[in-house]
Amino acid sequence: MIHMNAKIVGIGTTFLVALIFAAVVVAPQHLNPEVHQFSENYRKRTDLEERGRDLYMRYGCQYCHSQYIRTVDWGLGAERLAEAGDYAADTAPQLGSLRNGPDLSQEGGEHTDDWHAAHFYNPRWTRPESFMPPFPYLEEGEMNALIAYVQSLGGRLADQRTARQWKWRKQAIAAYEKNADANIEWLHQHVPQGWLEVPNPYPITEVSRLRGATIYQRHCLGCHGPVGDGQGPAVAFIYPPPLNFTTLRRHGIEGGATGGMLYYQIMNGITGTAMPYFKRELESEKIWDVSNYVAEQFIGIVDANAEPRGIDAAFEPIDSSPKKGD
Repeated sequence: MIHMNAKIVGIGTTFLVALIFAAVVVAPQHLNPEVHQFSENYRKRTDLEERGRDLYMRYGCQYCHSQYIRTVDWGLGAERLAEAGDYAADTAPQLGSLRNGPDLSQEGGEHTDDWHAAHFYNPRWTRPESFMPPFPYLEEGEMNALIAYVQSLGGRLADQRTARQWKWRKQAIAAYEKNADANIEWLHQHVPQGWLEVPNPYPITEVSRLRGATIYQRHCLGCHGPVGDGQGPAVAFIYPPPLNFTTLRRHGIEGGATGGMLYYQIMNGITGTAMPYFKRELESEKIWDVSNYVAEQFIGIVDANAEPRGIDAAFEPIDSSPKKGD
């Protein structure tokens, strides 16, 4: 008969943990050949990217950011489901689990380098409600390495996205450096004509105005500034700088400063610049509300609820003014 005591319990617990480790960690490494097969999206990291990975682990980024996408995910990184071969050369894979921050498995090319620089220096400048700690003490070499690593996440697909960012970045800089009007014209050229002709379908109400202001503070203020002049705190890192909304006024509604234009560019972002897309973060009504807020507060030209209006949504306030079809 075995008499239980602390020593026996300790030995048994240690044996059980070792057995679980062998079954879950060691055995798959040696018995599953797929673990060592690279996926088609895999590529070897550069020395600079490896240095960035070391910094990523040193600063504990994996505690809040995952690097794998599942079938149930819809947010950032959902362009591609994770495969075992994506991590075949990683020791240890930085999978993460808590997801307090966005998943980074496909982060490469989602944002520009200057956006990342501003974000690392002070995350509140690019994401005003972020609780990520700031890293203002990073030396230039460390900052460059971290950015290189983050831009590598996503393998070959990330390289394609990053190349696309640099392609459009050259055009964005050229348009900005020409003059303010040329910059606006360049931006409008890359908005489909149909969107330029679409007014904001929702009227401005007291509630929608407050909603728009809240969304602007949560997502836009750090770059575009509290008065919409493009002089938010992140401007020190971003080039070309964020758009000064007040310059849209002289282009007028016929020139493209419509709710539809604002909606399209908020939804899709402006590739090559630090303006990210928000189609995965803001549902339709929120984009329309913040578009109305920007139009009313900074541009001074509002096309809210103008023709063509179509059929009012069920939640819209009752409007007795005549519209097409009455």
